[in-house]
Amino acid sequence: MGQDQTKQQIAKGLQLYQSNQTEKALQVWMKVLEKSSDLVGRFRVLGCLVTAHSEMGRYKEMLKFSVVQIDTARELEDASFLLESYLNLARSNEKLCEFHKTISYCKTCLGLPSTRASAQLGGQVSLSMGNAFLGLSLFQKALESFEKALRYAHNNDDAMLECRVCCSLGSFYVQVKDYEKALFFPCKAAELVNDYGKGWSLKYRAMSQYHMAVAYRLLGHLGSAMECCEESMKIALQHGDRPLQALCLLCFADIHRSRGDLETAFPRYDSAMSLMSEIGNRLGQVQVLLGVAKCWVARKVLDKALDAVERAQDLAEEVGNKLSQLKLHCLSESIYRSKGLQRELRAHVVRFHECVEETELYCGLCGESIGERNSRLQALPCSHIFHHRCLQNNGMWSCPNCHHSSMKPGFV
Repeated sequence: MGQDQTKQQIAKGLQLYQSNQTEKALQVWMKVLEKSSDLVGRFRVLGCLVTAHSEMGRYKEMLKFSVVQIDTARELEDASFLLESYLNLARSNEKLCEFHKTISYCKTCLGLPSTRASAQLGGQVSLSMGNAFLGLSLFQKALESFEKALRYAHNNDDAMLECRVCCSLGSFYVQVKDYEKALFFPCKAAELVNDYGKGWSLKYRAMSQYHMAVAYRLLGHLGSAMECCEESMKIALQHGDRPLQALCLLCFADIHRSRGDLETAFPRYDSAMSLMSEIGNRLGQVQVLLGVAKCWVARKVLDKALDAVERAQDLAEEVGNKLSQLKLHCLSESIYRSKGLQRELRAHVVRFHECVEETELYCGLCGESIGERNSRLQALPCSHIFHHRCLQNNGMWSCPNCHHSSMKPGFV
């Protein structure tokens, strides 16, 4: 298959894919891969296969094609192709919750010679790195990476990248419990979709609606949360986006739990768990099990709650997510207090405080841990985070953490 024919077949596959005939598109692209001798064409079709498998939640297949693409890029001996293929390898590992590998591959990307592709893809590298740092609960590094990705987006007028970064920032502020910002950023993403997204994939609208749903639920606006989640789920079902379907099912379950409707929440959690397990989203499984545990606590079935917590704790330790471990120790502490088991209670109190130390989730001015309750936060240019009220009360906008690195406040 020659160069022109390869291009035609890639374009044919893209048309099929965009009209939701995914399996037919994959067949066309696989034939190109088998028959084409054009290395650039093979590289491009591998990129299509990586993207398609990512959106379907087939992350192991995504990883497999990313590895083949790296080999093709090496044959081409082109830094731009290498950058793109290492970015796909980073993203594949991000989806599989292999966050240390993601960071390593992103650093490889950043160490490659500067090319035109560096300006185009540099922001995406920073975004993937930020997502990985967030997966490891390294909040300052995550924020630094997201802000760097935003600078790339603004400098290159890349509204699509800005939309993705805003969704990740929404997730960031959910985790540190500044729910106003957690809503602001996906709302900004939705604005970008409305203003610039006429030719974009509908997945960008679905993504922003999902993150808005999460924030609305945490703010107690359950009707708005349900509307946004239904909109996101509708698009995810139309496009066969199984990862987003899993997240929406989890969000539906959390909304029902927030309403006290545990009978409806449990089957939603079961469906979310099934999909999360199928696609390999271990961090998603942790979130499902945490929700299930809270349902059992509400029903006062403490042994089943503990079983869910223990399964979640194993997964959280596997992926290295400290914030999930912190939340699980906090819930365990509550359960063991109810059961009157003092030794187990003390052990989880100790581990909870260790996790707070490891995540550096405390305000450098008041010493209180950040993320225990919904509160307005302020990130300084160095990406250290403080309570907004503390910075105002102290009249300080220079960073006490950076200027006084020995300052290590205790917990109150």
